[in-house]
Amino acid sequence: MLQRIQTIWTLLAVLAAVFLFITGQDVVVSGNIPALNIGCILLVLTGALSIFSFKNRKRQILLNTISIIINALLIGVLAYWLLNLSGGIQFPEKGIEPIFPLIAMICLLIANIFIRRDERLVKSVDRLR
Repeated sequence: MLQRIQTIWTLLAVLAAVFLFITGQDVVVSGNIPALNIGCILLVLTGALSIFSFKNRKRQILLNTISIIINALLIGVLAYWLLNLSGGIQFPEKGIEPIFPLIAMICLLIANIFIRRDERLVKSVDRLR
Protein backbone atom coordinates (compact mmCIF):
# COMPACT_ATOMS: atom_id res chain seq x y z
CA MET A 1 0.00 0.00 0.00
CA LEU A 2 1.21 3.44 -0.85
CA GLN A 3 0.10 5.04 2.42
CA ARG A 4 2.81 3.41 4.55
CA ILE A 5 5.44 5.39 6.39
CA GLN A 6 8.33 3.99 4.31
CA THR A 7 6.73 5.48 1.22
CA ILE A 8 6.91 8.92 2.80
CA TRP A 9 10.59 8.47 3.68
CA THR A 10 11.40 7.22 0.18
CA LEU A 11 9.48 10.14 -1.31
CA LEU A 12 11.52 12.55 0.83
CA ALA A 13 14.71 10.94 -0.54
CA VAL A 14 13.42 11.37 -4.10
CA LEU A 15 12.62 15.02 -3.36
CA ALA A 16 16.17 15.50 -2.06
CA ALA A 17 17.48 14.09 -5.36
CA VAL A 18 15.23 16.48 -7.29
CA PHE A 19 16.46 19.43 -5.22
CA LEU A 20 20.05 18.32 -5.86
CA PHE A 21 19.32 18.19 -9.58
CA ILE A 22 17.88 21.71 -9.47
CA THR A 23 20.59 23.30 -7.33
CA GLY A 24 23.52 21.37 -8.76
CA GLN A 25 23.46 22.79 -12.27
CA ASP A 26 26.72 24.69 -11.70
CA VAL A 27 28.64 21.60 -10.56
CA VAL A 28 31.28 20.67 -13.15
CA VAL A 29 33.46 17.78 -12.05
CA SER A 30 35.21 16.50 -15.16
CA GLY A 31 34.84 18.25 -18.48
CA ASN A 32 31.54 17.76 -20.25
CA ILE A 33 30.36 14.66 -18.36
CA PRO A 34 27.24 15.55 -16.31
CA ALA A 35 27.95 13.03 -13.53
CA LEU A 36 25.76 14.81 -11.01
CA ASN A 37 22.76 15.00 -13.36
CA ILE A 38 23.06 11.33 -14.29
CA GLY A 39 23.27 10.37 -10.60
CA CYS A 40 20.20 12.45 -9.75
CA ILE A 41 18.19 10.92 -12.59
CA LEU A 42 19.19 7.42 -11.41
CA LEU A 43 18.15 8.31 -7.87
CA VAL A 44 14.74 9.56 -8.98
CA LEU A 45 14.15 6.45 -11.12
CA THR A 46 15.19 3.97 -8.42
CA GLY A 47 13.18 5.89 -5.82
CA ALA A 48 10.06 5.87 -7.98
CA LEU A 49 10.51 2.18 -8.73
CA SER A 50 10.94 1.52 -5.01
CA ILE A 51 7.79 3.44 -4.14
CA PHE A 52 5.68 1.57 -6.67
CA SER A 53 7.03 -1.88 -5.82
CA PHE A 54 5.33 -1.84 -2.43
CA LYS A 55 4.15 -5.44 -2.78
CA ASN A 56 7.70 -6.76 -3.01
CA ARG A 57 9.50 -5.63 0.14
CA LYS A 58 12.77 -7.37 -0.69
CA ARG A 59 12.96 -5.44 -3.96
CA GLN A 60 12.22 -2.23 -2.07
CA ILE A 61 15.11 -2.86 0.31
CA LEU A 62 17.41 -3.68 -2.62
CA LEU A 63 16.44 -0.53 -4.53
CA ASN A 64 16.86 1.62 -1.43
CA THR A 65 20.29 0.10 -0.84
CA ILE A 66 21.28 0.88 -4.44
CA SER A 67 20.06 4.44 -3.90
CA ILE A 68 22.14 4.71 -0.73
CA ILE A 69 25.24 3.62 -2.67
CA ILE A 70 24.54 6.17 -5.43
CA ASN A 71 24.07 8.87 -2.79
CA ALA A 72 27.40 7.96 -1.19
CA LEU A 73 29.08 8.25 -4.58
CA LEU A 74 27.42 11.64 -5.12
CA ILE A 75 28.70 12.83 -1.73
CA GLY A 76 32.20 11.84 -2.86
CA VAL A 77 31.79 13.66 -6.18
CA LEU A 78 30.50 16.79 -4.45
CA ALA A 79 33.32 16.71 -1.88
CA TYR A 80 35.83 16.46 -4.72
CA TRP A 81 34.13 19.40 -6.44
CA LEU A 82 34.18 21.48 -3.27
CA LEU A 83 37.84 20.76 -2.62
CA ASN A 84 38.82 21.79 -6.15
CA LEU A 85 37.01 25.13 -6.02
CA SER A 86 39.13 28.14 -5.30
CA GLY A 87 38.82 29.79 -1.90
CA GLY A 88 38.46 26.70 0.33
CA ILE A 89 35.25 25.28 1.72
CA GLN A 90 32.77 27.92 2.79
CA PHE A 91 29.24 26.60 2.54
CA PRO A 92 27.36 29.92 2.38
CA GLU A 93 29.36 30.90 -0.69
CA LYS A 94 29.43 27.55 -2.43
CA GLY A 95 25.97 26.15 -1.92
CA ILE A 96 24.19 23.39 -0.12
CA GLU A 97 24.57 20.63 -2.70
CA PRO A 98 26.38 18.10 -0.44
CA ILE A 99 23.57 18.24 2.13
CA PHE A 100 20.92 16.74 -0.19
CA PRO A 101 22.55 13.30 -0.69
CA LEU A 102 23.15 13.09 3.05
CA ILE A 103 19.48 13.83 3.76
CA ALA A 104 18.47 11.26 1.14
CA MET A 105 20.71 8.60 2.69
CA ILE A 106 19.21 9.17 6.13
CA CYS A 107 15.66 9.02 4.74
CA LEU A 108 16.42 5.79 2.86
CA LEU A 109 17.94 4.18 5.95
CA ILE A 110 14.81 5.04 7.94
CA ALA A 111 12.64 3.69 5.10
CA ASN A 112 14.58 0.42 5.17
CA ILE A 113 14.01 0.15 8.92
CA PHE A 114 10.24 0.46 8.42
CA ILE A 115 10.26 -1.98 5.47
CA ARG A 116 12.06 -4.57 7.59
CA ARG A 117 9.56 -3.98 10.40
CA ASP A 118 6.69 -4.69 7.97
CA GLU A 119 8.48 -7.80 6.76
CA ARG A 120 8.81 -9.09 10.33
CA LEU A 121 5.12 -8.35 10.96
CA VAL A 122 4.02 -10.28 7.87
CA LYS A 123 6.23 -13.24 8.81
CA SER A 124 4.84 -13.30 12.35
CA VAL A 125 1.26 -13.28 11.07
CA ASP A 126 2.07 -16.10 8.62
CA ARG A 127 3.54 -18.10 11.49
CA LEU A 128 0.23 -17.90 13.39
CA ARG A 129 -1.81 -19.40 10.57
